[in-house]
Amino acid sequence: MSLMRTFTKGLWQENAVFKLLLGMCPTLAVTTSAENALGMGFATTFVLVCSNLTVALMRKLIPSGVRIPAFIILIASFVTVVQLCMEAWVYDLYQALGIFIPLIVVNCLILGRAEAFASKNPVVASLADGLGMGLGFTLGLFILGSVRELFGSGAILGVHLLGASYPPVLLMILPPGAFITLGLLLALMTRLGRSKGQKKPPESHCC
Repeated sequence: MSLMRTFTKGLWQENAVFKLLLGMCPTLAVTTSAENALGMGFATTFVLVCSNLTVALMRKLIPSGVRIPAFIILIASFVTVVQLCMEAWVYDLYQALGIFIPLIVVNCLILGRAEAFASKNPVVASLADGLGMGLGFTLGLFILGSVRELFGSGAILGVHLLGASYPPVLLMILPPGAFITLGLLLALMTRLGRSKGQKKPPESHCC
């Protein structure tokens, strides 16, 4: 598989939010706004890239019998770095994300990529995989957060798009709104995917 294919598959074809449905805990919890979604997405991407890199570098040194505990220790180390940096430099965002920052450790997307890809592939490919999957996860969170913020407050990233007279839909920024929005987006993307498939020309068969 080429590096470009390894990178791009995480953006859409294997998107963690809309295709694989991984990391649903932060996906549903922190997407009350686009800013929170971006913060969680970039934090997860950093941990994913660093853990993939480290696992790929050490894949021949870690005994197979302890690989999962070793992966978790590596991931927890990078999560600690992210947590301390956010607490120091973006404290408001750190407060908004709360417990979900340390819970990045148990995000099945990160451990899954370490086990399924980084432990079996070289460093450059593992970096491409981590970056692609991380940015795809960030994109999914941002779309979900933007939709919820737009209909919940009429704004995205603080920019009011629906006018001052827009009546906020409180449901969209409450927990049920996360499930409703995700379900509608999944239905929409499934529909678009099917429509795209129907537009493919029929295969020709030789007589």
